[in-house]
Amino acid sequence: MNWDLTPYFPDFDGKDMTVFKQKLESDSEALLEKASSLDTLSGENASDWEAVWLAAEELMTRYSHIGSYLGCLTAADAANEDYKREEAAFSKLATAGQKVGIEIERGLKETSDEVFDAFVSREKLSSARFNIEHTRKESQFTMSPEREGLAADLNVDGLDAWGRLYDTVSGKLTFTMDWPDGRTEEIPMAQRRSLIEGPDREVRKAAFECGNKAWETVEDITAAALNAISGTRHTLYEYRGVDHFLDKALFDAGVSHKTIDAMFDAIQSEGELAQRILKVKADAMGTGGVAWYDLGAPLPFPEQDKLSWDVAKDMVQSAFEKAYPALGEFQKMMYDRDWIEWEPRAGKRPGAFCTGSRMIRESRIFMTYNESIGDVRTLAHEAGHAFHSWVMRDLRPYQSGYPMTLAESASTFGEMILAEGILEDPNVTDVQKALTLDQEVAHGAIFLMDIPVRFQFEKAVYEERKSGELSVTQFKDLMVQTQRDVFGDVLLKGCEDPYFWASKLHFYITGVSFYNFPYTFGFLLSRGLFAVFKEEGPSFLPRYEEFLRLTGSDTAEGVAKRSIGENLEQPDIWVRAIRTLEEPLAQLQAILPETLTTEDPENTEG
Repeated sequence: MNWDLTPYFPDFDGKDMTVFKQKLESDSEALLEKASSLDTLSGENASDWEAVWLAAEELMTRYSHIGSYLGCLTAADAANEDYKREEAAFSKLATAGQKVGIEIERGLKETSDEVFDAFVSREKLSSARFNIEHTRKESQFTMSPEREGLAADLNVDGLDAWGRLYDTVSGKLTFTMDWPDGRTEEIPMAQRRSLIEGPDREVRKAAFECGNKAWETVEDITAAALNAISGTRHTLYEYRGVDHFLDKALFDAGVSHKTIDAMFDAIQSEGELAQRILKVKADAMGTGGVAWYDLGAPLPFPEQDKLSWDVAKDMVQSAFEKAYPALGEFQKMMYDRDWIEWEPRAGKRPGAFCTGSRMIRESRIFMTYNESIGDVRTLAHEAGHAFHSWVMRDLRPYQSGYPMTLAESASTFGEMILAEGILEDPNVTDVQKALTLDQEVAHGAIFLMDIPVRFQFEKAVYEERKSGELSVTQFKDLMVQTQRDVFGDVLLKGCEDPYFWASKLHFYITGVSFYNFPYTFGFLLSRGLFAVFKEEGPSFLPRYEEFLRLTGSDTAEGVAKRSIGENLEQPDIWVRAIRTLEEPLAQLQAILPETLTTEDPENTEG
C-alpha cells in the first residue's frame, strides 16, 4: 500500500489493536449499562445524562478511529480475508455504540422543552447544542429501545451484510477487455472508469460493453442486495413513523424539502445549458449525440502524454499554493506523511474516498491513479475533503460531524482551484487548458444530468419497492427510462447504461440513503462560493474557513446564511451557480478550433 496507516495502529491485529478493541468493547458495555439505568432526562438526573453524553462523545471518537482504519485496509485489498473478517467483527462491535445512541435518544424523547433548554445550556454541553438538538429531533422517529436494539443487532448480519457483500463482489470483479487492436486482457473493475473516461472512443466503448458483461454475471447478487437494502429501510421507516423515505435522507443531509425543491427547480429551468454542453461534445466527436460512455470522456484533442503521479502531485500543489497558500501547505504535508493510496493494483475497490480519524487528527485519501487529467481532479477533490477535516481538527467531535451536502462543497472547491491554476499557468499548453475546460463543463453536465438520473432512479426504486422486490429486468428498464427522461435526445438511442444501478457503489452504502444528490448540491454550492472568491480575492478565505468550521454546527441553510448570507431555499443562488458554467463553456468553444484534432472523428453510435 502507498499510504502509511501506522499512526492508526503499528500492526494490523497486533497488541495495540487488540487492547484498543477490548477497551472499546468494555467501555461501550459499561456506558450502555449506565445509560439504560437512567430515566428520561429531568432536572434531577441532568448531571448523570451529561456524563453519558461526554463519554459517548469520546467513544464516538474511538469508533471512528478503528472504523476508518479497517475501511482503509479493506478498500486497498478487498480480497484479504483477514481484513474482511475484522471489518465484519467491527460491525458487530459497533452495535454496542449504536445501542448507547438508542438510549440517549430515549432519554430525550419525552423530556420537556424547559428541561432540555437547561440541559443544553450546561457549560460542557453548550458548544454541542446543535448536535444534541438534532438528536432530540431524530428521537421522535424511533421505535422502543428494545426494538431499536434488535434492529442494530440484526443489521450486522442483515442490512450491513448486504453492503459488505457488494463491496466484496465489486472489489474482486474483473472483466475481459477486448481491445480494438484484437488483444484481450483481464482487468480489475477498479480500472474500468479510467478506460471509459479515456480519449479513444473505441476503447471507451469496449470497456463499457465488456465491463457490463462482467456486471451481468453478478446481476442477481446486486439486485438481491439492492432489494434487501431498500426493503429493510422501508420496514424500519414504517416502524419508526417516518412518513416518506426522503424525510430521513434530507434530515441526515441537513437540508429541507424546500431547499432540495429549489435546487432541482433551478436545474430544470436551466436545463438548456447542460444540453448545450453535451451538444458541444457531440459536435466535436462528430457523433450527433453522446453515449453513456462519452459523458466523462475528453474531447478528441491530440494525444497527450500520460501524467505521472509526480506530475499530478505537482499540478495540484502548485495550483493550491498560488490561490490558497494554507491549502498548498496542507497538500505538501499529506504528500510528506504518505496519506494517499493511489497505485493501480488488482484487488482494490473501485472509486475514491477520503476518510480520517478524530483521534490522530489525520485523513487518508483512497484512489486509483491511472495517469489522466480526470484522476488529477480526483486528487484535488479528495484533498478538499481532507482540508475540510483539517480546518475542523480542533473542534470537539460533536461539532465536527458534517453532512454530505456540505462535505461535497469543500471537495469541489478544491477541484475549481486546480482548474483555475491550470488555466492561469503560462507553461500549460492550449491543449491542456482545453482539456481542463472540457473537464469543468463536462462535470457540470454530469452534476446537472447524471446525478439527477441517480436521484430520480433511486426515488422510483423506493416507490416500486413498496409493492415488492424488483427483478433484474425492472432495474435495467427503470435505469434506461430514467436516463432517457433526464437526458432527452442528446443521449443516443441504444447507448444508455442498463447496468448503472449495479456498477454504482453509491446505491449500496448502507450507512446513508440517497447518497447521490449531495454531489450536485455541493457542486453548485461550491461554484457559488468560488464565484465570491474570484470576486473578493484572498479576503474571502477566512469566510470560507468559517463556512467549513460551521458545517458541523448548523443545517446547510443555517451555515450558508451565517457565513455567506445566502438563502438556499430560494432558486436564486442555484440559478446563479449553474450560470457560472457559461464562462468556461464560452472559453472552451473559443479554444476548440485551435486544439481539436484535424482528422474527421469516426461517426459511431454503438
